[in-house]
Amino acid sequence: MSKIKELSVDPKAKGLIFDIDGTISDTMPIHLIAYQHTAAEYGFEITPELFYSMGGIPVYQTSSILKEKFNKDFDPQEFADKKEANFLKNIHLAGPIQPVIKIIKEYAGKLPMACGTGGTRFYAVKTLANAGVLENFEHIVTAEDVENHKPSPDTFLKAAELMGVLPEYCQVFEDSKLGLQAAKAAGMIATDITPYLM
Repeated sequence: MSKIKELSVDPKAKGLIFDIDGTISDTMPIHLIAYQHTAAEYGFEITPELFYSMGGIPVYQTSSILKEKFNKDFDPQEFADKKEANFLKNIHLAGPIQPVIKIIKEYAGKLPMACGTGGTRFYAVKTLANAGVLENFEHIVTAEDVENHKPSPDTFLKAAELMGVLPEYCQVFEDSKLGLQAAKAAGMIATDITPYLM
């Protein structure tokens, strides 16, 4: 069997930015189950295809999208809170994504590093701690820190600003289409981690 090419840091990179869900931690299947359980309570179904197409969109925004799409009458905030509570019950099941963890550990203290997520700070911190890398990040940009979320570049531009690194010298590690669009829109080195997952 041919050896899979290793995930690596671009020689041009002076700062590294990481998405969290699906990039640092394998939380996406757990988020999917949480959404599906919550949706079932409200009488509709979320397919994996629909869920993954919305990867990178903050939970409260996703709840509003679902309300419109399924023509349901619920409070998006209440739906989002229930979904997050369902997620929290199983967060411990999320394993770290090793090719990415390897880079974080290798470059800790060598290059500035930040996280840029569509999640809330509470869940970002929990997920990073669960993956054993919370202490490696000085800066975490969350859904609460920017007005325009992925695919807008704002999350990553804010992370670059906090690190003090020009966007063109930032390498972004992402798993979602919206996140990769955001990285490219920011003028950064966009790295899709999905080909490196076993």
